Amino acid sequence: MLKKELSLVLNYALNKGFQIHPSAFEFLENVDVKKLERIIKEIVREKIKQKSFQINQDDLENYFGIKEDKDLLGEYKILFDPSSKITSAEGIIGYNFLFASRFNKLKRIISDRPESKLLKTIASIKSSKSNEDVYVCGLVTARISERNITKLLVEDPSGSLEGIIFDNDLQKTADLLLNDQFVMARIGFGKNSGFIIKDLISPDIPDQSSNRSESETFAVFLSDLHIGSKYFMENEFKEFIFWLSGPDPVARKVRFVLICGDVVDGVGIYPNQDKELVCQTIEEQLKKMEDLLDKIPDHIKIFIMPGNHDPGRRALPQPAIPKKFNPGLWERENVIMLGNPAVISLNGVKVLMFHGQSIDDIVKTTPGLSYDSPTNVMKQLLRTRHLSPIYGSQTPIAPELEDLLVIEEIPDIFHVGHVHRAQLDLYKGILLVNSGSWQNQTPFQASVGMTPNPGIALMVNLKTFQVLHQNYNSNLDNIL
Repeated sequence: MLKKELSLVLNYALNKGFQIHPSAFEFLENVDVKKLERIIKEIVREKIKQKSFQINQDDLENYFGIKEDKDLLGEYKILFDPSSKITSAEGIIGYNFLFASRFNKLKRIISDRPESKLLKTIASIKSSKSNEDVYVCGLVTARISERNITKLLVEDPSGSLEGIIFDNDLQKTADLLLNDQFVMARIGFGKNSGFIIKDLISPDIPDQSSNRSESETFAVFLSDLHIGSKYFMENEFKEFIFWLSGPDPVARKVRFVLICGDVVDGVGIYPNQDKELVCQTIEEQLKKMEDLLDKIPDHIKIFIMPGNHDPGRRALPQPAIPKKFNPGLWERENVIMLGNPAVISLNGVKVLMFHGQSIDDIVKTTPGLSYDSPTNVMKQLLRTRHLSPIYGSQTPIAPELEDLLVIEEIPDIFHVGHVHRAQLDLYKGILLVNSGSWQNQTPFQASVGMTPNPGIALMVNLKTFQVLHQNYNSNLDNIL
């Protein structure tokens, strides 16, 4: 049924002897009603000059300057998805495989460093005495600061080593190391058979130039919708989807939407959650999500990964949301269901997607990091080349045969959610995007002093890496 305002302005054109093509009806339904009358009158005036008495979609696209770009690319590839690789080994044996895999993968990464030519096993340096400094690598198993020294315990497959750090600047570097993080250390031999750590080197990301799209295609980055919660910003999200279907020049260039976990609020995630739900079952929540996403134009590819609120396995890495909960999502041609983490290529631009559960552990254990600046935590993950280094804390990690959380593929864009704070940054040529949320502040967030900035849609031009954003939150203090 046509809007009243649209009917009135179309009657104006019809009374002037014009025919309206059906494609123009659909286009005009997405135009701001306040501008409809002026737009139709101007088009009618121009068409009368041309002695042409039909209004079609081409006329409207020419008016808005948004003629469809036939050369606009919308190609994608899945470079990594853990869903099919998850094996779930069991118990101590499984975790032995996991940490052996972590060590071997990160040792291969750090082997590009010139210092790696001097690497020794921990067992070999403990059984010999040298006047020359040597290098070892391993996982940090303990860090102890007392008085004016810092002790670091590092372990490789051959054994463990306790080194002492005296240098003040190096102690500050050590303070930022995470438990179970991989590190390379330059070791000197003390007079009393002790080991002195003289340098610490993380795998880190090398400086690089980014891959870019050949055309000015836009990707939209979203996270943490929490559909099913009464705090979900449903009207604002609908307004954003309405914009995607409209005549805005940027909206017409959007070909990808990336949703980075917590698409629904889940059930039984925390005590008394049912009191904050408008959809009481996972199936209801996912059906509501499907109905909302159904309004996004078919030419836009939608990538969906799970977070800690979504159904399926909670431990990392997570497979895609199980098909049994909502087969309809899986059957849609423009919806791609992914595990967490995942790497995708959008017109050649590599995007690493990770929901971000490990941010909780890192903020709690690392001085100077906070939920208010999630991109600083994202930089820390890139330095460690691992998405969840800390084992045995709040984030559950499954005992896989292979560590699928090592950052082997260097991304052009690193996309994370989880903390409900939209923020942007750059690190060594990588665009960091924390895409915030579409859920208003919950009572729990208020009780712990967390202030989200929800309702911000972030859009990246994949050719220029220019980032645009639209704030759908009525709160004027809601800023990016």
